[in-house]
Amino acid sequence: MTSPRSRAEFFVEPERDGRFSGPATGDERQMLIAFLADHRATLELKCRGLSDELAHRSVQPSTLSLLGLVRHLADVERRWFRLVLAGQDAPPRFSSAEDPDGAFDAALGDPPAVEAAWEAWRAEVAFAERFVAEAPDLDVEAVDVWRGKVSLRWVLIHMVEEYARHNGHADLLRERIDGAIGI
Repeated sequence: MTSPRSRAEFFVEPERDGRFSGPATGDERQMLIAFLADHRATLELKCRGLSDELAHRSVQPSTLSLLGLVRHLADVERRWFRLVLAGQDAPPRFSSAEDPDGAFDAALGDPPAVEAAWEAWRAEVAFAERFVAEAPDLDVEAVDVWRGKVSLRWVLIHMVEEYARHNGHADLLRERIDGAIGI
């Protein structure tokens, strides 16, 4: 007989889980960087071991899928760090004005599309990490068409919120695919 499991357990054994090991006191910048890194790692963890299943939809009529989340978060990373903070000409990779939900609607589970999504996400995360590392402080500012003036501090907090919300979706999507639960 197996013992009951709690949704609050870790997705993997705690001794193999490198998440949630950042500082709990001290420097604000390091805490924000660590929280965001933990949430990025959680997204990867929730998708680990899946291939075609990444494109499985939640429930009708939703087009929400793990692959859609990877594509969406690649676009979100790109928007805030490249477009807004760095001022680059960086249109979204997976959505557009004509297809605002393209990151989700066009998320197909064929191997080249899955690989392209992960490559895009990893490239955007790498750019964001470099940008944050090179920024002189959290008070770096830029102007966004939606929020107006924003600071790097605000963007990092927003990104933690964005990943936390979508990792909640990933929890439910992964459980629906193969029954895996845990944080």
